[in-house]
Amino acid sequence: MSLGDLMTYIWLAIVILLIIVELMTIHLTTIWFVTSAIVSLILTFFIDSFTVQFIVFIVLGIILLITTRPTLLKLLAKYRQKKGIKHLIGMRGQVISPISKNQLGEVKVDGQLWLATSDVTLENGSFVTVMEVNDNIIKVSSDK
Repeated sequence: MSLGDLMTYIWLAIVILLIIVELMTIHLTTIWFVTSAIVSLILTFFIDSFTVQFIVFIVLGIILLITTRPTLLKLLAKYRQKKGIKHLIGMRGQVISPISKNQLGEVKVDGQLWLATSDVTLENGSFVTVMEVNDNIIKVSSDK
């Protein structure tokens, strides 16, 4: 196996790892480095220098992050506003801070934190389903 073949596999592994990280976090930060890793992967067919490939990976990733992330976040915010928060009904989430019958807690649903109420006490880490949406407060029930 030549060094070029090895670098191809290394860049492919980096692409897969970054995709997994992006899917787990959904914060639109590693997706730009996925793109730059794909470019570096393609460069392995033309340039044998790892240093050049790595510099392209870092510089292109940072440029993409700085120039396109704010625009994409604005577009996503507009889409979420159009969609409204009623789309949360039926979605699953996880309790981040405890909820009791007379006290609001926090639930992470769809990658965002929401104030939540419940008819029963729910501890940290409990999985819940969104039953209602009133203003910016959601009502959840336990997923037992």
